[in-house]
Amino acid sequence: MRDRVKALQASFRSELDGYIITDLINMLYLTDFLGAATMFVPNEGESTLYIHDVNFEAGLVEAKNCRVKLAKRGENLIKNVSEQIMSQKLSKLGFDKMNVQTYEKFRKYLKNTRLEAKSEYIWKLRRVKDEDELKKIRKAGELTVEGMRTAFEAIKKGLKEYEVAAEIEYAMRTCGSYGVAFDTIVASGPRSAYPHGGCGERKLRIGDLVVVDFGAIYKNYRADMTRTFVVGKATTKQRKYHAVVALAQEKAFQKIQDGVKATEPDMAARETISREGYEKYFVHGLGHGIGLETHEQPTLNPTSKDILEAGNVVTDEPGIYIVGFGGFRIEDTILVKKDIGERLTSGLHVLEAS
Repeated sequence: MRDRVKALQASFRSELDGYIITDLINMLYLTDFLGAATMFVPNEGESTLYIHDVNFEAGLVEAKNCRVKLAKRGENLIKNVSEQIMSQKLSKLGFDKMNVQTYEKFRKYLKNTRLEAKSEYIWKLRRVKDEDELKKIRKAGELTVEGMRTAFEAIKKGLKEYEVAAEIEYAMRTCGSYGVAFDTIVASGPRSAYPHGGCGERKLRIGDLVVVDFGAIYKNYRADMTRTFVVGKATTKQRKYHAVVALAQEKAFQKIQDGVKATEPDMAARETISREGYEKYFVHGLGHGIGLETHEQPTLNPTSKDILEAGNVVTDEPGIYIVGFGGFRIEDTILVKKDIGERLTSGLHVLEAS
């Protein structure tokens, strides 16, 4: 935590006098505490973490490398933070993110201070994971794979989508998951053609395609994995589509490495799918960064401006979605390295689940 705060200070010191943080996850990243209200980071010296009454005692114990200050109920928090800033006579500040209402309140009190949106400073740090973060994401990946093994075993005729989801989440919890990275998707039959199909009461039927997409959380860090299964015996057409998506994922994986434009893995997957004539059925970008949040920087899609760096953790998830027929997606969580990447989720590429 100390290194992260110092790295943030060093990154903005030549341009800013300080940095206001209002995003919960950014404060978690810097202090290892989730539940603060606001954080102020001067360009030198100790940072201040403001915590409301309900989380204050926990913050005193858990928050690292910062001064913890009580934000009392009924007091004007933004005024108090602004007074600290004004007492130091700071002229130019950055912030990570603010809604319009919060921004206007800060502007009211910081009349002689320039206030600019500078989220790039915190994201430059967060997007490259350190060894401690990678250890946690690897564990989240292992737990996610365990959940997928359970999904493969659970999928059978007559089971409802939400029942499969419950089996997955229970298996991950009993193995050590702190929760789920997002609402588990078990989308079957025609609903498998919806990339974010969720899960509902539909009972699985013989011949159904079932897209299963979920992730575990371990000590606040997440993984993400998708597999597509068939209930019973797969048809020749189902096998064809599945094979194309599997090849597209592999082609993209080969491009995921340090220094590569984030558009290149996306292009590799898209060209593979296009060669088979299915380009109009790949309706989303290849992937996204993942860590403390399920969707982070960098982004892998046709319009991305990002360059991949060693230490990024991203998803590789091409898909084909045909309304009225069904959908196919295969996804793994990938660590970007100097050369070829490392799959932090893997295996379970069997199409027929039962």
